[in-house]
Amino acid sequence: MAGYEVIGIEEKKAVNDIFDLGGGVLFRHGFEAIRGQSYQVRDFEKEFASYMNVKNALAVSSGTAALRVALASLNIGAGDEVLAPSFTFVATIEAIIESGAKPICTEIDETLNMNPEDLRKRITSRTKAVIVVHMLGTPAKMAEIVQICKEYKISLIEDTAWGCGGEINGIKLGTIGDIGCFSFDFAKTITTGEGGMLVFKSEENHQKARAYHDHGHENNPSLPRWEDSRSSSGFNFRMSEVQGAIGRVQLSKLDYIIKKQRENEKKIVTVISKFPEFTMRISPENSAGTADAVVFYASPVLSVSEIRKSLLSVNISTKILPEATSWHFARNWTHLFDHDEITGIAIQESFNNSFKLLSSSISIPNGVYLRENFLIDLDTALSRVTKKI
Repeated sequence: MAGYEVIGIEEKKAVNDIFDLGGGVLFRHGFEAIRGQSYQVRDFEKEFASYMNVKNALAVSSGTAALRVALASLNIGAGDEVLAPSFTFVATIEAIIESGAKPICTEIDETLNMNPEDLRKRITSRTKAVIVVHMLGTPAKMAEIVQICKEYKISLIEDTAWGCGGEINGIKLGTIGDIGCFSFDFAKTITTGEGGMLVFKSEENHQKARAYHDHGHENNPSLPRWEDSRSSSGFNFRMSEVQGAIGRVQLSKLDYIIKKQRENEKKIVTVISKFPEFTMRISPENSAGTADAVVFYASPVLSVSEIRKSLLSVNISTKILPEATSWHFARNWTHLFDHDEITGIAIQESFNNSFKLLSSSISIPNGVYLRENFLIDLDTALSRVTKKI
């Protein structure tokens, strides 16, 4: 959650330059006579693709839009099923519903990401795609999930809202599956206020997505925009030039953000690891997360609500776990589901393995800066709740 922490004069200058040097054009297309060479969204896409070591990137209006556009580029629709983890932000599921497909949730494992074994059990003849989520910056077990998707010839989308800059075996998260989706909202690793990005392995999917996010415009270079060619419908999920300008500056700060977050994560883990009552969330082998949050499990003899209360008493907040699963866990989405499609069990009683993991989890938000005495206060709060003082 560090993007907003490092907003400074660079972002302000980038926005001012749109008006001072770019004619004040805020739309990503056209107006060549007054915009000069100021194409902020196009340049953001190119620079993001270069950072991710991929050929194609597409900027959109939000991370949710990125997911919806990804599904459209894969021709996902009515009659199709898309699998996603039961622990994710509700937007992952909303995008599937908006596509006309049916969301099927899976259990999670000790990474708090999609459980590959449960994924395999839930695949049917109607399964057309999997959306894997790197929750709170920790990579999912991609080797296993990629193998399953290849075996069943299923498209794989990475919801990398929290994982921008993370890696597995030196490969950037979001570039391992067929399509990667990123969020740049105000609480993400880099931010444009709102905004998102997609990256693609397939040029065909890239072109379908580019048209879909722009009302079906194919942006044929031989035609003016008002006479543009089109072969499908679409919607308006375009990114503005202001977002593009801010995104370019934020991208230049991404490596610094990740470096500082990983340094702070180590300091926080050192304190938590002093207490035998706690164990740390695990990560896949040879992976490096974004350290967006530090997640740990509490012994069954402790109450996570009491741990949170103790942390808050020393001005240390928690993030999603344990307080906000109503927005992040399928068991609580009674407005979307009646029951688990695979087991038939009422949704409020489903995903027991995931529920057990989440019920013992505490998440501490992390960022570029640790306030003075943070580690001392953390030690105090955890000592108090474990009765060490």
